[in-house]
Amino acid sequence: MDLPQHGYRATKPRARAAPPTGDPLLFEDTSSSTPPMNSQGYYTPGYNMGGPTGAPQGGAEVNNLFADPMANAAMMYGSSLANQGKDMVNKEIGRFMSVNKLKYFFAVDTRYVMKKLMLLMFPYTHQDWEVRYHRDTPLTPRHDVNAPDLYIPTMAFITYILLAGMALGIQKRFSPEVLGLCASTALVWVIIEVLVMLLSLYLLTVHTDLSTFDLIAYSGYKYVGMIFTVLCGLLFGSDGYFVALAWSSCALMFFIVRSLKMKILSSLSSDSMGAGASAKPRLRLYITVATAAFQPIIIYWLTSHLVR
Repeated sequence: MDLPQHGYRATKPRARAAPPTGDPLLFEDTSSSTPPMNSQGYYTPGYNMGGPTGAPQGGAEVNNLFADPMANAAMMYGSSLANQGKDMVNKEIGRFMSVNKLKYFFAVDTRYVMKKLMLLMFPYTHQDWEVRYHRDTPLTPRHDVNAPDLYIPTMAFITYILLAGMALGIQKRFSPEVLGLCASTALVWVIIEVLVMLLSLYLLTVHTDLSTFDLIAYSGYKYVGMIFTVLCGLLFGSDGYFVALAWSSCALMFFIVRSLKMKILSSLSSDSMGAGASAKPRLRLYITVATAAFQPIIIYWLTSHLVR
């Protein structure tokens, strides 16, 4: 039988509208997509979390690079060129400066430094000036106070530059340019002195064991007297400056003469034969005395402008 129709409305299921059929999308929206999962709830191994599966791996590329015989040959050739260049540079440096010989001049200790400073300032009571040898090799400075070193000249040079800056600052004349000029002038004077000594020894054909490092050491000892002179000038004025200049100059001259005498004049016995041999001792003595007499001039030239 027919049911009453009042109070109820027959409804029909609505059909979803199809997406508009326009132009195709340029990029596919995958923000809502999830990786496929298996029946146990884990991600399937076929899904690539890091990117496309066709991307090459870095380790494989490196392995392929080292497996390439051409790449191995190129690397071996480059390594051999680098080693040859390193050996060539070391050889050229060794022609002018031996690292092992340079270490010899810095083999010092505190006891040696104190004794050497006392010898530079009070050389008159020292008796034995001969450099000691062990199996034809000179002893290191820490074992022989007569051996030249480069530690004291280097430290004295740095101290002189710092003291010059302090003296200029006290006199309100400090500037980086003036301090740089002071340092370069002091260095240039040492270089000129060493070059003149080398040229003189070469022209007179003096066969001596004096090396370039020895001459630099003996020439650099003047910085100790310069420091003493500037300090006395700052503490006691011009009178103290000239007294310290006279003392340090005389002490340095005595030290240079006695030290170079054992190096230059000791080779007379090997060169006493031949024409003009009687004139060579006098020339060598003149070189020694001229080197010593030149020290007070340099000391005064490099310190007089620091004390006023």
